[in-house]
Amino acid sequence: MKIAEFCALMEGIAPAGLAMDFDNVGMLIEPEKDQIRDVLVALDLTDSTAREAIELGVDLVLTHHPRFFHGVKRLSIRDCETGPSYMLMRHGIGHFAAHTNLDIAPGGVGDCLARELGLVNAQPIPPDNICRLGTLERPMPLLELATLVQSKLNATARVLGDCGAVISRVAVLSGAGGSYVKAAKDAGADVLVTGEIRHDCAIDAAFLGIGVIEAGHYETERPVLPPLIERLQKASDDVQYYLTRRERACLTTIGQKADS
Repeated sequence: MKIAEFCALMEGIAPAGLAMDFDNVGMLIEPEKDQIRDVLVALDLTDSTAREAIELGVDLVLTHHPRFFHGVKRLSIRDCETGPSYMLMRHGIGHFAAHTNLDIAPGGVGDCLARELGLVNAQPIPPDNICRLGTLERPMPLLELATLVQSKLNATARVLGDCGAVISRVAVLSGAGGSYVKAAKDAGADVLVTGEIRHDCAIDAAFLGIGVIEAGHYETERPVLPPLIERLQKASDDVQYYLTRRERACLTTIGQKADS
């Protein structure tokens, strides 16, 4: 598959026009070869995933999170912002990112998280459609839902709200979605499941009377990777896609193994 064909395939899955204004998506590092045969898929381009890509000998790394959010004035192997990208470039490996456009797109991060948690009839919440709102198959107390989230996502959850409150309508927003508590409440959600929430947003949620389950940035986004690979593999049988085996959540709970 040629570079242009891969970009067109990703445009069909996560159109760049859906990305938010602050974002930086698409082909961030062009591969040295015009022909793409092997692709490593991960959430982030880190030292670990860059080394994994080099060892596998792939042509491209496809990630959810982009690099180069801000202007880069120099490239250094020793700089945390540019080091992993420098490693890829030295080996002719490209980097493509699909971020908020993949969050918003049908079948993207939001839909995969909703499906993982068993939500029924999950629909986007206007105006930006990055949140999903769905219904549990059966109502359950907030504490039971938090336990379910932990189990489904292999996460350690933190909860805001009355743990005995019965939950039916659930909003989900992977990653750092705490600022959407009001949008979720206005849409009729009893609880927002997200990866991270700032302290001030948690205070707002308590005032608004909406529960929050914070389950980890990595853990709430990871569910998109296997379905994304499946879609890509079906559409391009001349390319081999690899799910990262090196990537791990940055933060772990005391007593929890880092490779769990």
